[in-house]
Amino acid sequence: MDVEFASRMQTLGTETAFEVLARARQLEARGRSIVHLEIGEPDFDTPPHIVEAAVRAMRDGYTHYTPAAGLAPAREAVADYVARTRGIPVDPGQVVITPGSKNVLLFAMLALVSPGDEVVYPDPGYPIYESLARFVGATLRPVRLREEHDFRVDLDEFRALLGPRTRMVILNAPHNPCGSILEADDLRAIAEAVLQTRAVVLSDEIYSRIVYEGAQPSIAALPGMAERTIIMDGLSKTYAMTGWRIGFGVMWPGLVEKMAQLMINSSSCAAAFAQIATIAALGGPQEAVDRMVAEFRARRAVITDELNRMEGVRCRMPRGAFYVFPNVAAVDRDVRRLAAYLLDEAGVACLAGTSFGPGGEGYLRFSYATSPENIREGMRRVREALPAYRPAVPAGP
Repeated sequence: MDVEFASRMQTLGTETAFEVLARARQLEARGRSIVHLEIGEPDFDTPPHIVEAAVRAMRDGYTHYTPAAGLAPAREAVADYVARTRGIPVDPGQVVITPGSKNVLLFAMLALVSPGDEVVYPDPGYPIYESLARFVGATLRPVRLREEHDFRVDLDEFRALLGPRTRMVILNAPHNPCGSILEADDLRAIAEAVLQTRAVVLSDEIYSRIVYEGAQPSIAALPGMAERTIIMDGLSKTYAMTGWRIGFGVMWPGLVEKMAQLMINSSSCAAAFAQIATIAALGGPQEAVDRMVAEFRARRAVITDELNRMEGVRCRMPRGAFYVFPNVAAVDRDVRRLAAYLLDEAGVACLAGTSFGPGGEGYLRFSYATSPENIREGMRRVREALPAYRPAVPAGP
C-alpha cells in the first residue's frame, strides 16, 4: 500500500553516525572486521554506583509516572550540579528533565521559533540543529567554523548574521565534530551581540566536562544572559549513559512551563528510576568521570599523532569532546566517497565532514571513544588504504 506522508517529513534530516553504524553492522554480519570510529558514544560502563541507584529505585517502586518536568529531588540535583559546574545560581524551578537532551532542543524550537524566524547555528555542527530548525519552518543562518580560526566562531561573520528576525542562536562547546571550544572573550562578544537582538541562546553543553585544559565557560554566566539562555545537557557523554536517555535543560521559568506542556504531549516524563540514577550521578563520586577524561586525553594524543603522520592529512589537536576532524582535502574533497571507501575497503567506519554541513567539505570525523588498540588498528588500516585511493576528480594543486 502506498502511503502519502506529510510534507513536513521531507524537511527532517538524519544523524549519519547511525546510518554508518548500521552499514558497518551489516558488513560485520557478513564476516568483515570493522573498526568503529564513527559513533559518539563512550566505550566505558556506567559507573557502578549509578547502576545500583537505578536498580534500588526500581525495587523501591520508582516505575511510575513522574511530574512532566521531573521529580523534585532530581531537579534539585540538576540545579545544584549546574550551579556548581557553571558558577551560576540555579533554582530547581528552572530545570526540566527529558528523555535525552535532543528533546530540549526540539521543545525549545517548538516553543520559541515560528516559521520565518531565523536560527543561527554552527557549520560544521551537530546535524540535528539544522534538521529541527528546518522542521519548524525556520530560516537557516549557518555560521561557518574554519580550521584557520581553530574552528571557533568568527565574530564579525556572526554579528553580520544577526538581525531583527533572529530568534535563536545555537552554540556548542566543546564542539561536535571539531573538538573546539569557545574562549571567554568569544562568549563575551557573542553575548554582547545577542543582547542587541530579540534572540535567545541555546547552549549545547553536553561535552562540558570533557575538556582537556582548563574549563569551558557557559554563556549563561555572563551579565544579562541567564534569562536569555537555555542550557542543554545530559548524562550520556559525561557518565557513559547514552542508553539511559536522560537529558536536562536549564532555562527561565516561563519556558519551563512550555517545556512541561510539550513533555505531556509527547513522552509524559523521563523514566522515574533513571531520574533517581541522575541524583546519584550528579551528586555522587566523580572519580570515574576524571578517569574517563584522562583516558580520552591519552587517546587524543594517539589518534592526532597517527593522522598527522599520513600523507595528505593534517589534524588539529582537539581541546574537548572526543572527536578529531582531520583535513583530508589533499586526498579528496568528496569526503562521502572517501568515507565509503574506508569502510568498504579498509574496514574503518568514520563520518564524512559534510554529514555536519557544507563546512565539513574536505574533512572526516573520527571518534576516539574507543580503546587505544582499536584506534591504532583503525589508523593502520587508513594509512595502508589511502595510497590505493583514487578520487573521482583529481585534487588540485
